[in-house]
Amino acid sequence: MKFGKEFAAQMVPEWQEAYMNYTLLKTQLKEFHHFKQKNRPPPPAVRSTSLGRSLTLYRAFSGLTHRATSPNNNKRLSDIENHVIQVNSVRTDGGDERSETMFLMTGDDGGEYELVYFRRLDDEFNKVVKFYKEKVDEVMNEAAVLNKQMEALIAFRIKVDNPKGWANSVEETSKLASEVEASTAALYATTPSAAIRASRRIHMDPIDEENLIHQSVKSSSSGDDDKFNDGIEMKHVKKNNPEIEEYNMNDQTRSSSATTRPAPLEILQRVRFNTTQETPRSTIKGFLKLPNQTDLKFSKENFKKAEEQLKKAFVEFYQKLRLLKSYSFLNTMAFSKIMKKYDKIASRSASKSYMKMVDNSYLGSSEEVSKVMERVESTFIKHFSNANRSKGMNILRPKKRKESHRITFSAGFLVGCTVSLILGLILIIRARHILEADHDNGRVLYMDTMFPLYSLFGFIVLHVAMYGANIFFWRKYRVNYAFIFGFKEGTELGYREVLLIGFSISVLALAGVLANLDMEMDPVTKDYKALTELVPLGLVMLVVVILLCPLKIVHRSSRKFLLVCLFHCLLAPLYKVTLPDFFLADQLTSQVQAFRSLQFYVCYYGWGDYKRRQSNCKSSDVFNTFSFIIAAIPYSWRLLQCLRRLYDEKDAMQGYNGLKYFSTIVAVSTRTAYTLNKGIGWKIVAWIASVVAAVTSTYWDIVIDWGFFQRNSKNKWLRDKLLISNKSVYYGAIVLNVLLRLAWMQTVMNITVFSLHRQTMVALVASLEIIRRGVWNFFRLENEHLNNVGKYRAFKSVPLPFNYDEDEDKDE
Repeated sequence: MKFGKEFAAQMVPEWQEAYMNYTLLKTQLKEFHHFKQKNRPPPPAVRSTSLGRSLTLYRAFSGLTHRATSPNNNKRLSDIENHVIQVNSVRTDGGDERSETMFLMTGDDGGEYELVYFRRLDDEFNKVVKFYKEKVDEVMNEAAVLNKQMEALIAFRIKVDNPKGWANSVEETSKLASEVEASTAALYATTPSAAIRASRRIHMDPIDEENLIHQSVKSSSSGDDDKFNDGIEMKHVKKNNPEIEEYNMNDQTRSSSATTRPAPLEILQRVRFNTTQETPRSTIKGFLKLPNQTDLKFSKENFKKAEEQLKKAFVEFYQKLRLLKSYSFLNTMAFSKIMKKYDKIASRSASKSYMKMVDNSYLGSSEEVSKVMERVESTFIKHFSNANRSKGMNILRPKKRKESHRITFSAGFLVGCTVSLILGLILIIRARHILEADHDNGRVLYMDTMFPLYSLFGFIVLHVAMYGANIFFWRKYRVNYAFIFGFKEGTELGYREVLLIGFSISVLALAGVLANLDMEMDPVTKDYKALTELVPLGLVMLVVVILLCPLKIVHRSSRKFLLVCLFHCLLAPLYKVTLPDFFLADQLTSQVQAFRSLQFYVCYYGWGDYKRRQSNCKSSDVFNTFSFIIAAIPYSWRLLQCLRRLYDEKDAMQGYNGLKYFSTIVAVSTRTAYTLNKGIGWKIVAWIASVVAAVTSTYWDIVIDWGFFQRNSKNKWLRDKLLISNKSVYYGAIVLNVLLRLAWMQTVMNITVFSLHRQTMVALVASLEIIRRGVWNFFRLENEHLNNVGKYRAFKSVPLPFNYDEDEDKDE
């Protein structure tokens, strides 16, 4: 793979504009190369071969042994190199340092191309260094915050392990410190270092991380108060700091003069729990303006909760450090590659001096990130993984899921089985003459009973297939869907795994359809086979059991993530709304017919005679009443989510979005009423409500969710940033969305195609809505991704467990 493609593949997607623009610099070098090709002088006349051969006999003899190059020659080459470019550091009016390269060969042919190249190179380098400095400063500030959180957690742990009383006095604190020091010294004196690392922890060690640092005796006159608490420094790392240089992460020896001390318990007097309205209980208290419990209660449950929150914060923080380190390495490599390419094209030797400047710059010489990474690893391994380095590093650096050929083969095999079953179904229908008039009664009965049961699986498989296609195109166009959804690293499903799940369901459902293809009852028993009639119910129960299975099978982490989001949808106003929650609720709004199929399952198998395929569901008032409720449930969830976001964010757009879903609820309810009652009044009301809902929903899809029709956009009727180069794709998506939005008005327009059965038309319209949702998914996440790119937002914000009193004072 060429470096340009590898460079683009390894970029942090949200930071792509902050990387060195390798493609642009490469293009400028190509233009310079074309200029040199056009203006290359003609080659000198070639002399005869014999004369050329004879002249080589008069060359100076270089000797039989290797001779070192003359120092004068090296000096001459160095002078030539230094005279190609001269790199200077200039301080701007704002106080920032910028690198400026002076090209000293402007009089040569093509010198103006080289001059433009070096100006652009300086702009890219200064952009990279500025961004890197800003991110490192952010990381160091966050390290200080995590340091204070870790101090509070250690003090909390001490208090939980020693619940006899609050150590307010100096005497109590000193007594506790001496006990911890004595027990720790005894432990290390009698236990080998290897056994210490392998031993099972009884309780979390409350001592400070300073006992892991092998230091020289500190001079009291140095006045250096920098310290490292729990592996994270409180202050900015200083270059050439002797304490940092003497730090050794793997050194298990302790200095005889080193003393151990516990974290000061006085910290707990200035610490409160962070309370956020993320649970139903805290939400209700916040809405009723009841005070939440913020005082520390020293229980193991509270400690475990705080420890888990801080553990997640450390994992996320470590990912930031890894990305920053990768950012520095990739850009340094890119500058090296582009300078080597310049040397090759220009026949100069400027890369050495330029890369020397890069290596000495903040980008190449700063070690803050590496050292903080070491301290985070040390802290995490000790406090969050029971001193098990392998376990800790597996959490901090989870392995990426590898694409398995077995999954690819299985998915392809199931696709083939699905196609074969569909062809077999068609052949059986034709062979049994099921569509002929002789089977009219049985066919109508089948469409009214069995077809709604099996159509549920068709809706699920189609939606899963669309989601698999979404993942394929998100990956192709580098949309960071795993970060947007908040998937745990290494657990996100690829499109092959998703398609494997979808077509597994399709194979089972089609096999059930073939088993239930009887159109006439048994003439002897006067009913259908009970076993085959229960196949649809058995398939539904199988899907539910697998979804709820606690065992580590069939992508347990993904199933858990789905169930948590679904639970948040069920209790929409009581949980803080995140993107996965409302994204799932949007998917459910396109599965209204699937909800109605589930409603029919309950009625058919609960109160109907499934052996004779008879039920009075459609004539039941209770069933019809629930038809209104079932149709409005998904839109009600989204409405409640919008109201919750309006309450949390105070954003008026969420209120408008809620009105959109309210209009949709009215439209769905009036269409259901018209379907059941067939009155002219209901038809007019359903028409008006459907038109209003269709117009508002279409506008919101295209303008708000997709970000199109921006004023003064360089892409007409679209937005400035697009991931797909072919603009016709976006125009086609807009037209398709409008047409498919109008498809749901088939209910009030009474459109029939080829005299299809009503259930077939309902399934067809529902399928078109699922396809529209699949198209909406891609452009919705593309817009979200581009918003993250514009704000360089590549990390999740993780809530911290503790809040210091001085933090509250700052907020006030």
